[in-house]
Amino acid sequence: MLQRSSSTVWHVVALAVWLFPAPALAQYGASDGEWRAHGGEPGTTKYSPLDQITSDNVQDVRIAWEWLSVDTDVLEDDDALRLSTNFQATPLMVGGVLYGTTGFSQAFALDPGTGETLWVYNPRSYERPPNLGFVNRGLGYWTDGDEERLFLGTGDARLVALDPRTGSPIPGFGQEGLVDTTEGIPRLTDSSQYGFTAAPTVVRDIVVLGGSISDGAASMEAPPGYVRGYDVRTGEERWTFHSIPLEGEPGHDTWENGSWEYSGNTNVWSMISADEELGYVYLPFGTPNNDFYGGHRPGDNLFAESLVCLDAETGELVWYFQMVHHGLWDYDLPTPPVLADITVDGRPIKALAQVSKQGFTYVFDRVTGEPVWPIEERPVPQSTVPGEQSSPTQPFPTKPPPFERQGVTVDDLIDFTPEVRAEALEIFERYDNGPLFTPPSLRGTLLLPSYGGGANWLGASLDPETGILYVPSMSRVLLMEMFEGDPQRTDMRYVRRGQVSPGVPGGLPLIKPPYGRVTAIDLNRGDHVWMVPNGGDGPIDHPAIAHLDLPPLGTPTRAGVLVTKTLLFVSEGSGRSGSAIGGGPGFRALDKATGEELWKIELDGQVTGLPMTYLWEGKQYVVAPVGSNPPKYVALSLP
Repeated sequence: MLQRSSSTVWHVVALAVWLFPAPALAQYGASDGEWRAHGGEPGTTKYSPLDQITSDNVQDVRIAWEWLSVDTDVLEDDDALRLSTNFQATPLMVGGVLYGTTGFSQAFALDPGTGETLWVYNPRSYERPPNLGFVNRGLGYWTDGDEERLFLGTGDARLVALDPRTGSPIPGFGQEGLVDTTEGIPRLTDSSQYGFTAAPTVVRDIVVLGGSISDGAASMEAPPGYVRGYDVRTGEERWTFHSIPLEGEPGHDTWENGSWEYSGNTNVWSMISADEELGYVYLPFGTPNNDFYGGHRPGDNLFAESLVCLDAETGELVWYFQMVHHGLWDYDLPTPPVLADITVDGRPIKALAQVSKQGFTYVFDRVTGEPVWPIEERPVPQSTVPGEQSSPTQPFPTKPPPFERQGVTVDDLIDFTPEVRAEALEIFERYDNGPLFTPPSLRGTLLLPSYGGGANWLGASLDPETGILYVPSMSRVLLMEMFEGDPQRTDMRYVRRGQVSPGVPGGLPLIKPPYGRVTAIDLNRGDHVWMVPNGGDGPIDHPAIAHLDLPPLGTPTRAGVLVTKTLLFVSEGSGRSGSAIGGGPGFRALDKATGEELWKIELDGQVTGLPMTYLWEGKQYVVAPVGSNPPKYVALSLP
């Protein structure tokens, strides 16, 4: 069995450190007024040094243009397709053109000054039912200085290389510009099980793809989430990383009783970060099937819920760290890690910060994988579900402090009035509860953070000049209740009951506010700087508490943050049901040092993806995807 301690990480990277000494280049975010990757640049800082919009003039920012998604054209031709709010793609800005994707995996190019459509590529991937709804979060971009290409990962699992000038597939790549990535995936019995939602990551001459696999599998057998690297010119598969290790590979013995032969998921469904100078990619892995019962997959289950560093050109393992052993909470890593050059106790470190659903920020030396601050294995509550073998310990970072509440106690319950407090206590006592990593149970366990986070796929943003990390997150209690599986419907011994809400006191949340927040974390010191509520006012107008004249309480939403040299832009976020709810049409600018709101605009829908910024003809624009009906891009600028 591979050890869990950081010493394992150190041994894995010893040779790599000798071969690849750490370079001195810093991560400064997007450059030249452009936005060349989903997170601004491969390090996913979501930062731009643009400074035209400032605290002094942000009140003058207005809508410059809007662009309606071309998915509306598809819907006119096919009434069976449902218009969803899953318009989540962050556009790229390269060479004076905006490039993006729609929920139906259509790629397009826009004029950055007017929003005029320049071209559209339609792969018709919506003709195959998707496994996670119609979601696509953007494109990858590559150039060698002479040639350039866009890369699209479609909802039906094709990798497409497009000519940025015309939007046409490039003939010399794969088969007429397309690669079928489902080939060679074991246990893939239904093509709808597998697809792409994340923007491809390009590092050096390799385009790297994870994959989205249906959660909540009703069978012990499922396809594994292999990660692959493809040649940017030919589409040839250069390497495959087996997320569920095969015989003879590191981590194979963490899938006991031969469970590696049939288990699946353990995939990278979120974005991937990279260090161009090192030539490394950093992979945030998800949970194995079943998300909440692991009796059929005993062991720690590497590389599930792990951060894995690979050599981008060879696919060789450099280092890894597993955040959750034998996952039972769907605490997959939903966000790309953020690269940061920091100084801790006078020592410069080329670091990496990974935020998580459980509310932790794990900080590593991105060259070696050594934790910047100790991460301790601590005892955790054990499962009472028959056949389950939960891990006796889980890793806890000692710094920075958690950015979310962890576990549910009596002290967490809502107490605005004696009446709502009494009802909250009655609900609380119906179920099992305890600290972080209290396992799901037959009685039902109150889970906080929920399987939606904490942090979710929009991730954190970094100001590289200060080393401050800005983390949007949400606080919502969900119920994890297990019951025996019906042999007519599943070969799983236990599955999760469909109900997710534990009930609410008088229609109010079970716990105290804030229900959504943004936390500023100093990565140089490992401390919090400030925290403010986010997501709108929350339930302040509820009849039971309206008389209290409360300040904004926030809402559990998926919010995005964008950092510039002068401001922090924050969306109120999106979410309609399930793990994230509420959200609002507000888009705000905050003071980076204090979190004070400086400006707010009401859009005509929720911001459903990550905002970005660029400079065009001397003017700074901020663009956000808005999942209104119909979905659109909204571009903001000074008059």
